[in-house]
Amino acid sequence: MIRILDLSADDAREHFLKGSSYFSSSIPLYISFEPVLAAVDEVLEKQSYLGFKNEKKPSDFEGVNYQFTANKDGRFAWRPFELIHPAIYVSLVNTICDPKNWEFIIERLSELDASAVHCCSAPVVSDDEQSDVATQISSWWQKVEQQSLIYSLEFSHILQTDVVDCYGSLYTHSIAWALHGKENAKEKNRDKTLIGNQIDMHIQASRYGQTNGISQGSVLMDFVAEMVLAYVDRKITIALVAINESRFRILRYRDDYRIFANSDEQAERILKVISDSLQSVGMKLGVTKTEMNRNVVEGSIKPDKLAGINLASLGKANAKTIQKQLLRLHSFGMKYPNSGALRRLLSDFQLRMKLKKKQHNDLEVLVAIATDIAFVSPATIPMVATILSNLIARAGDKEKKELWNKVRKKMQRVPYNGYLEIWMQRVTQPDEVGLDFESNEAICKIVNKQNAKLWENCWVGSKDLLLALMVSQIRTGSVAGAPEQVQPEEVELFKQRAWEY
Repeated sequence: MIRILDLSADDAREHFLKGSSYFSSSIPLYISFEPVLAAVDEVLEKQSYLGFKNEKKPSDFEGVNYQFTANKDGRFAWRPFELIHPAIYVSLVNTICDPKNWEFIIERLSELDASAVHCCSAPVVSDDEQSDVATQISSWWQKVEQQSLIYSLEFSHILQTDVVDCYGSLYTHSIAWALHGKENAKEKNRDKTLIGNQIDMHIQASRYGQTNGISQGSVLMDFVAEMVLAYVDRKITIALVAINESRFRILRYRDDYRIFANSDEQAERILKVISDSLQSVGMKLGVTKTEMNRNVVEGSIKPDKLAGINLASLGKANAKTIQKQLLRLHSFGMKYPNSGALRRLLSDFQLRMKLKKKQHNDLEVLVAIATDIAFVSPATIPMVATILSNLIARAGDKEKKELWNKVRKKMQRVPYNGYLEIWMQRVTQPDEVGLDFESNEAICKIVNKQNAKLWENCWVGSKDLLLALMVSQIRTGSVAGAPEQVQPEEVELFKQRAWEY
Protein backbone atom coordinates (compact mmCIF):
# COMPACT_ATOMS: atom_id res chain seq x y z
CA MET A 1 0.00 0.00 0.00
CA ILE A 2 1.07 3.60 -0.65
CA ARG A 3 0.13 6.61 1.45
CA ILE A 4 -1.54 9.42 -0.48
CA LEU A 5 1.15 11.71 0.95
CA ASP A 6 3.76 9.63 -0.87
CA LEU A 7 2.14 10.31 -4.25
CA SER A 8 3.22 13.03 -6.63
CA ALA A 9 0.86 15.98 -7.07
CA ASP A 10 -0.34 14.60 -10.43
CA ASP A 11 -0.93 11.10 -9.06
CA ALA A 12 -2.82 12.48 -6.05
CA ARG A 13 -4.96 14.56 -8.39
CA GLU A 14 -5.77 11.50 -10.49
CA HIS A 15 -6.70 9.56 -7.34
CA PHE A 16 -9.06 12.25 -6.01
CA LEU A 17 -10.81 12.52 -9.40
CA LYS A 18 -11.85 8.85 -9.39
CA GLY A 19 -15.57 8.28 -9.08
CA SER A 20 -14.92 5.99 -6.10
CA SER A 21 -13.01 8.81 -4.37
CA TYR A 22 -15.78 11.34 -5.03
CA PHE A 23 -18.37 9.03 -3.44
CA SER A 24 -16.86 6.15 -1.51
CA SER A 25 -19.94 4.05 -0.66
CA SER A 26 -21.46 1.25 -2.74
CA ILE A 27 -23.83 2.24 -5.54
CA PRO A 28 -25.28 0.20 -8.43
CA LEU A 29 -22.99 -0.17 -11.44
CA TYR A 30 -25.24 1.85 -13.77
CA ILE A 31 -24.57 4.97 -11.66
CA SER A 32 -21.20 6.72 -11.87
CA PHE A 33 -20.10 10.27 -11.08
CA GLU A 34 -16.85 9.90 -12.98
CA PRO A 35 -18.21 11.14 -16.36
CA VAL A 36 -19.33 14.43 -14.75
CA LEU A 37 -15.99 14.87 -12.97
CA ALA A 38 -14.10 14.18 -16.22
CA ALA A 39 -16.25 16.63 -18.19
CA VAL A 40 -15.84 19.36 -15.56
CA ASP A 41 -12.10 18.70 -15.35
CA GLU A 42 -11.80 19.18 -19.11
CA VAL A 43 -13.54 22.55 -18.89
CA LEU A 44 -11.69 23.88 -15.84
CA GLU A 45 -8.26 22.88 -17.19
CA LYS A 46 -6.73 22.82 -13.68
CA GLN A 47 -8.13 26.25 -12.85
CA SER A 48 -10.37 27.49 -10.04
CA TYR A 49 -14.16 27.57 -10.33
CA LEU A 50 -13.94 31.35 -9.72
CA GLY A 51 -13.08 31.96 -13.36
CA PHE A 52 -16.28 30.24 -14.49
CA LYS A 53 -18.92 31.87 -12.29
CA ASN A 54 -21.21 34.81 -13.04
CA GLU A 55 -21.77 37.79 -10.78
CA LYS A 56 -23.36 35.54 -8.16
CA LYS A 57 -21.52 33.63 -5.45
CA PRO A 58 -22.23 29.95 -4.80
CA SER A 59 -22.03 30.59 -1.05
CA ASP A 60 -25.21 32.70 -1.34
CA PHE A 61 -27.29 29.67 -2.28
CA GLU A 62 -28.53 26.54 -0.56
CA GLY A 63 -28.34 23.25 -2.36
CA VAL A 64 -25.03 23.83 -4.13
CA ASN A 65 -23.99 20.43 -2.83
CA TYR A 66 -26.48 17.57 -3.10
CA GLN A 67 -27.42 15.93 0.19
CA PHE A 68 -29.15 12.62 0.74
CA THR A 69 -29.35 10.36 3.75
CA ALA A 70 -28.75 6.84 4.90
CA ASN A 71 -30.78 5.74 7.89
CA LYS A 72 -28.68 4.06 10.59
CA ASP A 73 -31.31 2.48 12.84
CA GLY A 74 -34.59 2.37 10.92
CA ARG A 75 -35.88 5.25 13.04
CA PHE A 76 -34.25 8.56 13.99
CA ALA A 77 -30.51 8.16 13.39
CA TRP A 78 -29.25 9.28 10.01
CA ARG A 79 -25.94 9.50 8.24
CA PRO A 80 -25.89 12.42 5.78
CA PHE A 81 -24.12 11.90 2.48
CA GLU A 82 -23.12 15.01 0.57
CA LEU A 83 -22.11 15.12 -3.08
CA ILE A 84 -19.91 18.18 -3.42
CA HIS A 85 -20.72 20.36 -6.43
CA PRO A 86 -18.46 18.89 -9.14
CA ALA A 87 -17.11 22.28 -10.25
CA ILE A 88 -16.13 23.19 -6.70
CA TYR A 89 -14.86 19.65 -6.05
CA VAL A 90 -12.59 19.61 -9.12
CA SER A 91 -11.48 23.16 -8.35
CA LEU A 92 -10.54 22.12 -4.81
CA VAL A 93 -8.64 19.09 -6.14
CA ASN A 94 -6.79 21.44 -8.52
CA THR A 95 -5.95 23.74 -5.62
CA ILE A 96 -4.74 21.05 -3.24
CA CYS A 97 -2.81 19.22 -5.95
CA ASP A 98 -1.07 22.25 -7.35
CA PRO A 99 2.58 21.14 -7.10
CA LYS A 100 3.62 23.96 -4.74
CA ASN A 101 0.55 23.52 -2.52
CA TRP A 102 0.94 19.74 -2.48
CA GLU A 103 4.58 20.04 -1.43
CA PHE A 104 3.63 22.48 1.34
CA ILE A 105 0.84 20.20 2.64
CA ILE A 106 3.15 17.18 2.70
CA GLU A 107 5.82 19.09 4.62
CA ARG A 108 3.31 20.50 7.10
CA LEU A 109 1.66 17.13 7.80
CA SER A 110 5.11 15.62 8.29
CA GLU A 111 5.78 18.25 10.97
CA LEU A 112 2.49 17.49 12.72
CA ASP A 113 3.11 13.75 12.52
CA ALA A 114 5.80 13.82 15.21
CA SER A 115 3.39 13.48 18.12
CA ALA A 116 2.27 11.30 21.00
CA VAL A 117 -0.79 10.28 18.99
CA HIS A 118 -0.12 7.58 16.42
CA CYS A 119 -2.39 8.21 13.44
CA CYS A 120 -3.55 4.95 11.81
CA SER A 121 -5.89 6.50 9.25
CA ALA A 122 -3.61 8.38 6.86
CA PRO A 123 -5.34 7.77 3.50
CA VAL A 124 -3.67 5.04 1.44
CA VAL A 125 -3.82 3.93 -2.18
CA SER A 126 -3.61 0.38 -3.46
CA ASP A 127 -0.39 -0.62 -5.22
CA ASP A 128 -1.72 -4.00 -6.37
CA GLU A 129 -5.00 -5.54 -7.59
CA GLN A 130 -6.70 -4.71 -4.29
CA SER A 131 -9.04 -1.70 -4.34
CA ASP A 132 -8.17 1.52 -2.52
CA VAL A 133 -10.93 0.90 0.02
CA ALA A 134 -9.76 -2.63 0.73
CA THR A 135 -6.23 -1.31 1.17
CA GLN A 136 -7.43 1.30 3.67
CA ILE A 137 -9.19 -1.37 5.72
CA SER A 138 -6.16 -3.64 5.63
CA SER A 139 -4.18 -0.71 6.99
CA TRP A 140 -6.72 -0.30 9.80
CA TRP A 141 -6.46 -3.98 10.72
CA GLN A 142 -2.68 -3.92 10.84
CA LYS A 143 -2.22 -0.58 12.55
CA VAL A 144 -5.10 -0.48 15.02
CA GLU A 145 -6.30 -3.93 16.02
CA GLN A 146 -2.97 -5.69 15.76
CA GLN A 147 -1.04 -2.90 17.48
CA SER A 148 -3.68 -2.75 20.23
CA LEU A 149 -3.14 -6.43 20.95
CA ILE A 150 0.62 -5.91 21.08
CA TYR A 151 0.15 -3.12 23.63
CA SER A 152 -1.44 -5.63 26.02
CA LEU A 153 2.14 -6.68 26.84
CA GLU A 154 2.86 -3.20 28.24
CA PHE A 155 -0.45 -1.80 29.47
CA SER A 156 -3.30 -2.95 31.66
CA HIS A 157 -5.98 -0.43 30.61
CA ILE A 158 -7.54 0.61 27.32
CA LEU A 159 -9.94 3.57 27.10
CA GLN A 160 -11.81 4.06 23.82
CA THR A 161 -13.70 7.15 22.72
CA ASP A 162 -14.72 9.00 19.57
CA VAL A 163 -15.82 12.41 18.32
CA VAL A 164 -19.52 13.25 18.08
CA ASP A 165 -20.44 14.15 14.47
CA CYS A 166 -16.81 14.79 13.56
CA TYR A 167 -17.35 16.05 10.01
CA GLY A 168 -20.49 17.98 10.87
CA SER A 169 -18.85 19.89 13.72
CA LEU A 170 -15.43 20.64 12.22
CA TYR A 171 -14.75 24.40 12.22
CA THR A 172 -13.60 25.20 8.68
CA HIS A 173 -11.24 28.02 9.76
CA SER A 174 -9.30 25.36 11.69
CA ILE A 175 -8.09 23.99 8.34
CA ALA A 176 -5.92 27.11 7.96
CA TRP A 177 -4.88 26.82 11.61
CA ALA A 178 -3.73 23.28 10.95
CA LEU A 179 -1.70 24.17 7.87
CA HIS A 180 -0.30 27.56 8.88
CA GLY A 181 -0.51 27.77 12.67
CA LYS A 182 -3.41 29.41 14.50
CA GLU A 183 -1.88 32.82 15.16
CA ASN A 184 -0.48 33.16 11.63
CA ALA A 185 -3.76 32.03 10.08
CA LYS A 186 -5.79 34.47 12.19
CA GLU A 187 -3.55 37.35 11.19
CA LYS A 188 -3.88 36.39 7.53
CA ASN A 189 -7.48 35.22 7.50
CA ARG A 190 -8.19 37.26 4.36
CA ASP A 191 -5.05 36.22 2.54
CA LYS A 192 -6.30 34.12 -0.37
CA THR A 193 -2.79 32.95 -1.20
CA LEU A 194 -2.78 30.67 1.87
CA ILE A 195 -3.75 27.15 0.86
CA GLY A 196 -5.64 26.71 4.15
CA ASN A 197 -7.83 29.73 3.36
CA GLN A 198 -8.37 28.47 -0.19
CA ILE A 199 -9.61 25.10 1.08
CA ASP A 200 -11.84 26.86 3.61
CA MET A 201 -13.23 29.11 0.85
CA HIS A 202 -14.12 26.14 -1.36
CA ILE A 203 -15.92 24.35 1.45
CA GLN A 204 -17.88 27.46 2.48
CA ALA A 205 -18.75 28.14 -1.17
CA SER A 206 -20.38 24.74 -1.46
CA ARG A 207 -22.15 24.82 1.93
CA TYR A 208 -24.08 28.12 1.98
CA GLY A 209 -21.18 30.03 3.57
CA GLN A 210 -21.24 27.90 6.70
CA THR A 211 -18.05 27.66 8.77
CA ASN A 212 -19.20 24.63 10.75
CA GLY A 213 -18.98 21.26 9.08
CA ILE A 214 -17.52 19.63 5.99
CA SER A 215 -19.29 17.22 3.67
CA GLN A 216 -19.22 13.49 4.29
CA GLY A 217 -18.79 10.76 1.71
CA SER A 218 -15.61 11.55 -0.26
CA VAL A 219 -11.96 10.57 0.10
CA LEU A 220 -11.01 14.22 -0.42
CA MET A 221 -12.93 15.33 2.67
CA ASP A 222 -11.42 12.42 4.63
CA PHE A 223 -8.05 13.90 3.68
CA VAL A 224 -9.07 17.42 4.78
CA ALA A 225 -10.38 16.08 8.09
CA GLU A 226 -7.03 14.34 8.65
CA MET A 227 -5.29 17.72 8.32
CA VAL A 228 -7.30 19.14 11.21
CA LEU A 229 -7.07 15.98 13.32
CA ALA A 230 -3.28 15.93 12.83
CA TYR A 231 -3.23 19.50 14.18
CA VAL A 232 -5.26 18.33 17.18
CA ASP A 233 -2.82 15.46 17.66
CA ARG A 234 -0.01 18.00 17.94
CA LYS A 235 -1.96 20.03 20.50
CA ILE A 236 -2.55 16.85 22.52
CA THR A 237 1.18 16.09 22.45
CA ILE A 238 2.15 19.55 23.67
CA ALA A 239 -0.39 19.40 26.50
CA LEU A 240 0.76 15.95 27.64
CA VAL A 241 4.40 17.05 27.67
CA ALA A 242 3.39 20.06 29.77
CA ILE A 243 1.92 17.83 32.51
CA ASN A 244 4.83 15.36 32.31
CA GLU A 245 2.62 12.47 31.27
CA SER A 246 4.62 9.35 30.39
CA ARG A 247 4.25 5.59 29.89
CA PHE A 248 1.16 5.63 27.69
CA ARG A 249 0.17 5.16 24.06
CA ILE A 250 -2.58 6.72 21.93
CA LEU A 251 -3.84 5.30 18.64
CA ARG A 252 -6.21 7.29 16.42
CA TYR A 253 -8.19 6.02 13.45
CA ARG A 254 -10.00 9.04 12.01
CA ASP A 255 -12.12 10.29 14.93
CA ASP A 256 -11.73 7.17 17.11
CA TYR A 257 -9.13 7.26 19.90
CA ARG A 258 -7.64 4.39 21.90
CA ILE A 259 -5.71 5.30 25.06
CA PHE A 260 -3.40 2.69 26.58
CA ALA A 261 -2.34 3.24 30.21
CA ASN A 262 -1.71 1.44 33.49
CA SER A 263 -4.35 3.05 35.69
CA ASP A 264 -7.83 4.53 35.54
CA GLU A 265 -6.50 7.87 36.70
CA GLN A 266 -3.86 8.13 33.99
CA ALA A 267 -6.26 7.15 31.21
CA GLU A 268 -8.80 9.72 32.43
CA ARG A 269 -6.16 12.49 32.58
CA ILE A 270 -5.20 11.78 28.98
CA LEU A 271 -8.88 11.68 27.97
CA LYS A 272 -9.34 15.18 29.44
CA VAL A 273 -6.41 16.48 27.38
CA ILE A 274 -7.87 14.97 24.20
CA SER A 275 -11.28 16.47 24.95
CA ASP A 276 -9.86 19.97 25.56
CA SER A 277 -7.77 19.83 22.37
CA LEU A 278 -10.74 18.78 20.24
CA GLN A 279 -12.93 21.54 21.63
CA SER A 280 -10.49 24.11 20.26
CA VAL A 281 -11.57 23.14 16.70
CA GLY A 282 -15.28 22.79 17.47
CA MET A 283 -15.38 19.06 18.23
CA LYS A 284 -16.35 17.12 21.34
CA LEU A 285 -16.12 13.54 22.50
CA GLY A 286 -19.13 11.24 22.73
CA VAL A 287 -19.82 10.30 26.32
CA THR A 288 -21.96 7.29 25.42
CA LYS A 289 -19.18 5.77 23.31
CA THR A 290 -16.41 6.28 25.89
CA GLU A 291 -15.51 2.95 27.49
CA MET A 292 -12.76 1.72 29.83
CA ASN A 293 -11.57 -1.87 29.85
CA ARG A 294 -9.00 -3.33 32.22
CA ASN A 295 -8.15 -6.14 29.83
CA VAL A 296 -6.47 -4.74 26.73
CA VAL A 297 -6.90 -7.88 24.60
CA GLU A 298 -10.63 -8.01 25.29
CA GLY A 299 -11.03 -4.27 24.81
CA SER A 300 -9.03 -4.15 21.58
CA ILE A 301 -11.58 -6.10 19.53
CA LYS A 302 -15.07 -4.72 19.10
CA PRO A 303 -17.74 -6.84 20.87
CA ASP A 304 -19.72 -7.23 17.65
CA LYS A 305 -16.62 -8.49 15.87
CA LEU A 306 -15.85 -11.03 18.58
CA ALA A 307 -19.45 -12.22 18.48
CA GLY A 308 -19.31 -12.28 14.70
CA ILE A 309 -16.17 -14.40 14.72
CA ASN A 310 -17.85 -16.86 17.08
CA LEU A 311 -20.97 -16.99 14.94
CA ALA A 312 -19.02 -17.37 11.71
CA SER A 313 -17.04 -20.27 13.17
CA LEU A 314 -20.28 -22.18 13.70
CA GLY A 315 -20.89 -22.27 9.96
CA LYS A 316 -23.95 -24.44 9.39
CA ALA A 317 -23.66 -26.13 12.77
CA ASN A 318 -26.99 -26.02 14.63
CA ALA A 319 -28.48 -24.09 11.70
CA LYS A 320 -28.53 -26.42 8.75
CA THR A 321 -31.39 -24.78 6.87
CA ILE A 322 -31.37 -21.38 5.17
CA GLN A 323 -34.22 -20.27 7.44
CA LYS A 324 -32.32 -21.13 10.61
CA GLN A 325 -29.20 -19.38 9.33
CA LEU A 326 -31.20 -16.26 8.49
CA LEU A 327 -32.89 -16.33 11.89
CA ARG A 328 -29.47 -16.55 13.51
CA LEU A 329 -28.34 -13.51 11.52
CA HIS A 330 -31.56 -11.71 12.44
CA SER A 331 -30.91 -12.36 16.12
CA PHE A 332 -27.35 -11.10 15.75
CA GLY A 333 -28.62 -7.98 13.97
CA MET A 334 -31.06 -7.21 16.77
CA LYS A 335 -28.16 -7.27 19.24
CA TYR A 336 -25.60 -5.53 16.99
CA PRO A 337 -27.60 -3.45 14.46
CA ASN A 338 -25.69 -1.89 11.55
CA SER A 339 -22.43 -3.37 12.84
CA GLY A 340 -19.48 -4.25 10.66
CA ALA A 341 -19.74 -7.82 11.89
CA LEU A 342 -23.35 -8.08 10.69
CA ARG A 343 -22.30 -6.75 7.29
CA ARG A 344 -19.53 -9.31 7.00
CA LEU A 345 -21.75 -12.17 8.16
CA LEU A 346 -24.39 -11.24 5.59
CA SER A 347 -21.72 -11.16 2.90
CA ASP A 348 -20.45 -14.61 3.90
CA PHE A 349 -24.02 -15.95 4.04
CA GLN A 350 -24.80 -14.69 0.55
CA LEU A 351 -21.72 -16.37 -0.89
CA ARG A 352 -22.67 -19.81 0.45
CA MET A 353 -26.47 -19.52 0.18
CA LYS A 354 -27.88 -22.35 -1.89
CA LEU A 355 -31.60 -23.10 -1.90
CA LYS A 356 -32.86 -26.62 -2.36
CA LYS A 357 -36.11 -27.18 -4.23
CA LYS A 358 -38.04 -28.13 -1.11
CA GLN A 359 -37.06 -24.85 0.46
CA HIS A 360 -38.94 -22.91 -2.21
CA ASN A 361 -42.09 -23.44 -0.14
CA ASP A 362 -40.49 -21.31 2.57
CA LEU A 363 -39.56 -18.53 0.16
CA GLU A 364 -41.88 -15.88 1.61
CA VAL A 365 -40.66 -16.70 5.11
CA LEU A 366 -37.03 -16.29 4.02
CA VAL A 367 -37.84 -12.99 2.30
CA ALA A 368 -39.62 -11.74 5.43
CA ILE A 369 -36.65 -12.51 7.69
CA ALA A 370 -34.07 -10.99 5.32
CA THR A 371 -36.18 -7.86 4.81
CA ASP A 372 -36.47 -7.32 8.55
CA ILE A 373 -32.69 -7.47 8.90
CA ALA A 374 -32.44 -4.47 6.56
CA PHE A 375 -35.40 -2.78 8.25
CA VAL A 376 -33.63 -2.90 11.62
CA SER A 377 -30.17 -2.26 10.10
CA PRO A 378 -30.63 -0.09 6.98
CA ALA A 379 -26.86 0.21 6.54
CA THR A 380 -26.89 -3.42 5.37
CA ILE A 381 -29.15 -2.67 2.41
CA PRO A 382 -26.62 -3.42 -0.39
CA MET A 383 -26.02 -6.96 0.87
CA VAL A 384 -29.62 -7.64 1.92
CA ALA A 385 -30.72 -6.43 -1.52
CA THR A 386 -28.30 -8.98 -2.99
CA ILE A 387 -29.75 -11.76 -0.81
CA LEU A 388 -33.33 -10.79 -1.63
CA SER A 389 -32.62 -10.63 -5.36
CA ASN A 390 -31.24 -14.17 -5.23
CA LEU A 391 -34.19 -15.45 -3.20
CA ILE A 392 -37.00 -13.81 -5.14
CA ALA A 393 -35.48 -14.72 -8.51
CA ARG A 394 -36.59 -18.27 -7.72
CA ALA A 395 -40.29 -17.31 -7.63
CA GLY A 396 -42.76 -17.34 -10.50
CA ASP A 397 -43.53 -14.06 -12.27
CA LYS A 398 -46.72 -13.31 -10.32
CA GLU A 399 -45.29 -14.30 -6.95
CA LYS A 400 -42.10 -12.38 -7.72
CA LYS A 401 -43.99 -9.10 -8.13
CA GLU A 402 -46.07 -9.75 -5.03
CA LEU A 403 -42.98 -10.40 -2.92
CA TRP A 404 -41.11 -7.34 -4.16
CA ASN A 405 -44.19 -5.17 -3.55
CA LYS A 406 -44.34 -6.40 0.04
CA VAL A 407 -40.63 -5.73 0.52
CA ARG A 408 -40.97 -2.28 -1.01
CA LYS A 409 -43.93 -1.32 1.18
CA LYS A 410 -42.14 -2.41 4.34
CA MET A 411 -38.92 -0.58 3.49
CA GLN A 412 -40.90 2.58 2.69
CA ARG A 413 -41.53 2.80 6.44
CA VAL A 414 -37.84 3.56 7.00
CA PRO A 415 -37.88 7.39 7.09
CA TYR A 416 -35.71 9.71 5.02
CA ASN A 417 -33.44 7.16 3.40
CA GLY A 418 -32.36 8.13 -0.10
CA TYR A 419 -29.53 5.60 -0.09
CA LEU A 420 -31.98 2.75 0.57
CA GLU A 421 -34.18 3.99 -2.28
CA ILE A 422 -31.26 3.77 -4.70
CA TRP A 423 -30.79 0.10 -3.84
CA MET A 424 -34.52 -0.68 -3.85
CA GLN A 425 -34.68 0.68 -7.37
CA ARG A 426 -31.81 -1.60 -8.34
CA VAL A 427 -33.61 -4.79 -7.28
CA THR A 428 -37.20 -4.00 -8.28
CA GLN A 429 -36.86 -2.33 -11.69
CA PRO A 430 -34.88 -4.77 -13.90
CA ASP A 431 -36.97 -6.10 -16.80
CA GLU A 432 -36.92 -9.61 -15.32
CA VAL A 433 -38.77 -8.25 -12.27
CA GLY A 434 -40.95 -5.83 -14.18
CA LEU A 435 -42.07 -3.42 -11.46
CA ASP A 436 -42.42 0.31 -11.92
CA PHE A 437 -40.37 2.21 -9.37
CA GLU A 438 -41.38 5.71 -8.34
CA SER A 439 -39.25 7.66 -5.89
CA ASN A 440 -38.68 11.23 -4.80
CA GLU A 441 -34.94 10.56 -4.55
CA ALA A 442 -33.31 12.67 -7.28
CA ILE A 443 -30.73 10.02 -8.22
CA CYS A 444 -33.53 7.49 -8.74
CA LYS A 445 -35.36 9.97 -10.98
CA ILE A 446 -32.24 10.48 -13.07
CA VAL A 447 -31.88 6.72 -13.48
CA ASN A 448 -35.50 6.74 -14.74
CA LYS A 449 -34.63 9.52 -17.24
CA GLN A 450 -36.79 12.02 -15.39
CA ASN A 451 -35.91 15.65 -14.74
CA ALA A 452 -34.16 16.14 -11.42
CA LYS A 453 -31.59 18.51 -9.98
CA LEU A 454 -28.60 17.45 -7.93
CA TRP A 455 -26.59 20.66 -7.67
CA GLU A 456 -27.57 24.35 -7.66
CA ASN A 457 -25.94 25.86 -10.78
CA CYS A 458 -27.43 29.36 -10.94
CA TRP A 459 -24.03 30.87 -10.08
CA VAL A 460 -22.30 29.16 -13.02
CA GLY A 461 -21.53 31.62 -15.82
CA SER A 462 -19.97 29.27 -18.39
CA LYS A 463 -22.11 27.45 -20.96
CA ASP A 464 -19.41 24.82 -21.37
CA LEU A 465 -19.36 24.18 -17.64
CA LEU A 466 -23.15 23.94 -17.50
CA LEU A 467 -23.03 21.30 -20.22
CA ALA A 468 -20.32 19.43 -18.31
CA LEU A 469 -22.61 19.43 -15.25
CA MET A 470 -25.54 17.67 -16.96
CA VAL A 471 -26.76 15.16 -14.41
CA SER A 472 -27.90 12.66 -17.04
CA GLN A 473 -24.22 11.66 -17.35
CA ILE A 474 -24.32 9.81 -14.03
CA ARG A 475 -26.63 7.27 -15.68
CA THR A 476 -24.03 5.09 -17.36
CA GLY A 477 -26.29 2.09 -17.93
CA SER A 478 -29.88 0.93 -17.75
CA VAL A 479 -31.54 -0.32 -14.57
CA ALA A 480 -34.06 -2.13 -16.78
CA GLY A 481 -31.24 -4.09 -18.38
CA ALA A 482 -29.48 -4.85 -15.10
CA PRO A 483 -29.33 -8.52 -14.07
CA GLU A 484 -32.20 -9.56 -11.84
CA GLN A 485 -29.75 -10.88 -9.28
CA VAL A 486 -27.29 -8.34 -7.89
CA GLN A 487 -23.79 -9.22 -9.07
CA PRO A 488 -20.79 -9.59 -6.69
CA GLU A 489 -18.91 -6.64 -8.20
CA GLU A 490 -21.81 -4.32 -7.39
CA VAL A 491 -21.37 -4.81 -3.65
CA GLU A 492 -17.60 -5.16 -3.61
CA LEU A 493 -17.16 -1.90 -1.69
CA PHE A 494 -19.77 -3.02 0.82
CA LYS A 495 -17.93 -6.28 1.51
CA GLN A 496 -14.56 -4.58 1.76
CA ARG A 497 -15.81 -1.96 4.21
CA ALA A 498 -17.57 -4.49 6.42
CA TRP A 499 -15.05 -4.61 9.26
CA GLU A 500 -14.33 -0.87 9.12
CA TYR A 501 -17.35 0.05 11.23
